[in-house]
Amino acid sequence: MPDEPADRVDPADPAGPADPPHRDDGLDLARALTRATAGSTPRTRRRRPWSDRPRGTRVTGAHPDDRDPQLLGSTLGRLVAERGWELDLRVHGVFGRWGELVGAEVAAHCTPESFDEGRLVVRTDSTAWATQLRLLAPTVVRRLNEDLGHGTVTVIEVLGPHLPTWKKGPRSARDGRGPRDTYG
Repeated sequence: MPDEPADRVDPADPAGPADPPHRDDGLDLARALTRATAGSTPRTRRRRPWSDRPRGTRVTGAHPDDRDPQLLGSTLGRLVAERGWELDLRVHGVFGRWGELVGAEVAAHCTPESFDEGRLVVRTDSTAWATQLRLLAPTVVRRLNEDLGHGTVTVIEVLGPHLPTWKKGPRSARDGRGPRDTYG
C-alpha cells in the first residue's frame, strides 16, 4: 500500500513498532532513557515495610522530618533549650530594656554591668545616684523578678562612679598619700 504513511503500525504485526518517529521536543528520548535506566538497575535488597523498620531509622519520602528546612524561630528555640541559655537570654534582654524597666530618669544615671548567680551589679554616674539606687533596690529587684521569674535576682550591688587614679607611670609608693607625698 503505497499511500499509507511510514509511521503507521499494523496492530496485527507481532514484532511491534520498529522505531517510533523522533519528536522535536525531545520527550520521546527522555522517556526512552528513563525506561532504560529504570529497568537496568536490579534491586539487591527488598525494602522493609514501615512497620518492620527499626526505630530511629531515617526514611525518605513526602512526610516532613528533621532533614527538611526548618523555621529559624523553632531552630533557635531548640538550640537555646539544648544549651541552657534561657536565663542568660532573659537577663541580657533585661539589660537591653533597662530603661523601660527602671524608668528613663534612673536609666540615664545607672547602667547594669553584670549578672551572676542572682547578683546584679549596677554602676551609677555619681555617688548621689548610688545612694538613691540603694534605696530603690527592693523595688527594682521585685520588678526584675516579675519579668525574669521569682528568685532570679536576689540582690543588687550598687557601684559608684569610676574614680580617677593617682597612679601615674610604672612605679608607685604603697600606702602613699597620692600626689601630695612628694611635698615636704
